[in-house]
Amino acid sequence: MTAARLGFSLPLAGVPLGEHRAPLQEAERLGYTDAWSLEVDGTDAFTPLAVAAAWTTRMRLGTAIANTFTRGPATLAQSALGMAEAAPGRFVLGLGTSSEAIVRDWNGGTFTRPLARTRDVMALVQQALTGGRVSETRPDASMQGFRLSRPVPGTIPVYLAALRSGMLRLAGERADGVIINWLTPKDVPVVVDIAREAARAAGRDPDALEVACRIFVCMHDDLETARAMARRTIAGYLTVPVYRHFHEWLGNHHLLGGMWEKWEAGDRRGALASLSDDAIDQLFAVGDAGRCRAAVQRWVEAGVQAPIMYFQPAATDEEGMGRESLAMLRALAPA
Repeated sequence: MTAARLGFSLPLAGVPLGEHRAPLQEAERLGYTDAWSLEVDGTDAFTPLAVAAAWTTRMRLGTAIANTFTRGPATLAQSALGMAEAAPGRFVLGLGTSSEAIVRDWNGGTFTRPLARTRDVMALVQQALTGGRVSETRPDASMQGFRLSRPVPGTIPVYLAALRSGMLRLAGERADGVIINWLTPKDVPVVVDIAREAARAAGRDPDALEVACRIFVCMHDDLETARAMARRTIAGYLTVPVYRHFHEWLGNHHLLGGMWEKWEAGDRRGALASLSDDAIDQLFAVGDAGRCRAAVQRWVEAGVQAPIMYFQPAATDEEGMGRESLAMLRALAPA
């Protein structure tokens, strides 16, 4: 792979967080430049990075993403400050809205006006990270009389996870980078052009906006085993309304329409079976190491500057998942 950066998602599946010292240090030796956390139904976004900060010396560490609904702007600023102190010059605060399921169903929140909420939270966090006192009431977020009591070490970059036009434009106008996710290589120029054009219109350098992308990877010598895991993962994610709307906007009904139809009818098995091999191969890196490397390279060639590989084991037991996660970390390393 020829990307200037290459990262992976933390924590590794099947590897307890307290056992990440050796894998993280090995990853740094192998040439990985980045480790980015995620926050769905496992660990939170910040704890794995705090662990990584203690056990690495060079790797860039980022949240992909910290949720703008389930945390207030002051809490986000404090967490960012803590990480910036733990990993000076190496931390990136990635913000995003997540999904209805996480915000509404799991946290009892209200998933309304996500673009407005994220615009306001991001603006307040960015102000707080300058070290000054912030007293501002915005339509969808507020911060009154807040100031970080510890000095902010340097500048903390803020990236924004974006799917469709509104959030992509916001990333271009206000963020240091854009985090994209769950799209095919051919979709990358579509979304990146929107963000960069917004940066240009705002008087910013569009080329300075870094494009990071989480890429799902299931490396397995048996291609059909890898595709079976990919089918389950795709069905679990891309039937969620926010992702379905994203792919409808991209015009990917030809890839996913059959799955959506069967899923709505309650036919889960049929939904998985309706995903063609072509759909799997466009949305996932699957197969042996060479095949996975070539797949990730397609995203890089499409415009991704910081690929973030999410290692998805085919095994379902913890020991097997850990073994496969470490195998992928080693086999797909830049070195």
